Amino acid sequence: MRTVTLEAGYAPQAEGSCLVKFGDTHVLCTASWDETTPPWLRGQGKGWVTAEYGMLPRSTHERTRREAKNGQSGRTQEIQRLIGRALRAVIDLKALGERQILIDCDVIRADGGTRTASVTGAYVALAQCCNWAVRDGVIKQNPIRDSVAAISCGIVGGGPVVDLDYPEDSSADADMNFVMTGSGGLVEVQGTAEGAPFSEEQLQALISLARSACEDLKALQAAALAS
Repeated sequence: MRTVTLEAGYAPQAEGSCLVKFGDTHVLCTASWDETTPPWLRGQGKGWVTAEYGMLPRSTHERTRREAKNGQSGRTQEIQRLIGRALRAVIDLKALGERQILIDCDVIRADGGTRTASVTGAYVALAQCCNWAVRDGVIKQNPIRDSVAAISCGIVGGGPVVDLDYPEDSSADADMNFVMTGSGGLVEVQGTAEGAPFSEEQLQALISLARSACEDLKALQAAALAS
């Protein structure tokens, strides 16, 4: 992997926050506590976790246009849904009660792997937010059941590579994203061949790389939350 750092509490105004860096990919993740629940969940005795994702205009080599709330690209919508699904996989929504946690992931610098960095940092922000809620007596039980992290892998130059930067991602023969829980469960696998099909043996190699990387990320997340 590239050098990974996780700085919990980076935005002190938020109930939870984390500045995550995967090499030259930097994402600010914040978690905001909301005492309301989505209208379609009212009266069901459980809460919700949702996410928004965006790239700042000069997070890339050329300026990226800002996206209005109702004018988001398909890529943006897909990534923020991925972040939400990943976090909901490790939280007890009933223990949360009829409340919601709003996650914001803002890409400051982009050099490949922004979605996987977002998931990894968003978990730290979510866990910090839930720790705050328990500590301040807002809820009695911490709803976090497990950790979750994500990593990109691919076939580059005929061989398996973990945590692709932009040049590697641009030239990859196959590109995959893995979302895994701390206990080893698979939340989501996204993958496609960019040219020739990849083999089952290559897939197994990528899974092995991803599992090892997510174990490392789990340890970094725990250290960030303990600091």
